[in-house]
Amino acid sequence: MNITAARQVTELSEVAEGRRIALRLAERLRFTDERAGQAALIASELGTNLAKHARAGELLVRTLSTPDGEAAGIELLTVDKGPGLPDVARRDGYSTSGTLGHGLGAIERQADRLDIYTHASGTVMCAQIWRDRPSTTALPRFDIGGVQVSKPGEDVCGDAWGWRQRDGRLALFVADGLGHGLLAHEAAAAAARVFAAENEQAPGQLIGDVHAALRPTRGAAVAMLAVDLERRIGAFAGLGNISGMVLLPSGSRHNMVSHNGTAGHQAGRIQEFSYPVPAQATIIMFSDGLSNRWDLSSYPGLARRPSALIAGVLYRDFSRRRDDVTVVVARERPPVAEKL
Repeated sequence: MNITAARQVTELSEVAEGRRIALRLAERLRFTDERAGQAALIASELGTNLAKHARAGELLVRTLSTPDGEAAGIELLTVDKGPGLPDVARRDGYSTSGTLGHGLGAIERQADRLDIYTHASGTVMCAQIWRDRPSTTALPRFDIGGVQVSKPGEDVCGDAWGWRQRDGRLALFVADGLGHGLLAHEAAAAAARVFAAENEQAPGQLIGDVHAALRPTRGAAVAMLAVDLERRIGAFAGLGNISGMVLLPSGSRHNMVSHNGTAGHQAGRIQEFSYPVPAQATIIMFSDGLSNRWDLSSYPGLARRPSALIAGVLYRDFSRRRDDVTVVVARERPPVAEKL
């Protein structure tokens, strides 16, 4: 399961908490002292940047997993509604406030990857650091990004999500426990455990198994997509209000269909639907904590940016802020020859 912590950062006194979260997660993931220190520095610099320059800024910290499900990295994502950054803002020695902007350059040197999307509506930054430095020649076929945040005031999130990727197949899963709080969290976690154990199953079979496993729980809305990358076909099955769509390179999209029901309590018909998933398609799945009234074309260039940035923008601008929210983005990496 993905572990996520979200913190508002509006003043410098709040920066230290993000640093502590990064250190605790690095220890849990068995980072070396050097790598843990780098993660803490990234969190400090990102938090400081929010406190100094942003409006309504948040720092989101989550675990990163390998394609076979091993938790082995940390992602630090910031979202804000500030004025946006000029393209040169990543360079050392430049700052929009007139002070030396060493922070972004320091993040870029410490992180294994740093991506920024800036627009008039604000900025999203994503820094990733792994326990062991990843090889750029062995990147999985799909770039997976996600944001999961609990309802304001709750200590745990009632949503869960997961993914697996191997040669020729991509599997994505989202669960939204009924309601919120601890009981919703337990239901979603139970669903995620079934996915972790049975993700090679067809989506219809897996959703049926989740339905059986969740009978002792409060229940959940659940959905799974399995993409056959040779046939370029995705099979989707769901119960309840998990939304899913395939965004095509042409700009059009296929909305995926779930049946009414609640896994663990009411499931009339569990049915698989098939959708084309062409090359360089983008897949987005999300719980009902996110409004569906968004259009990526409103954000110039965003559809071609890394998945974490897409997820961050959607969370920032379309989260209902009164429920748990999860948004998962899977974007097929472009051919090596293509320059973004």
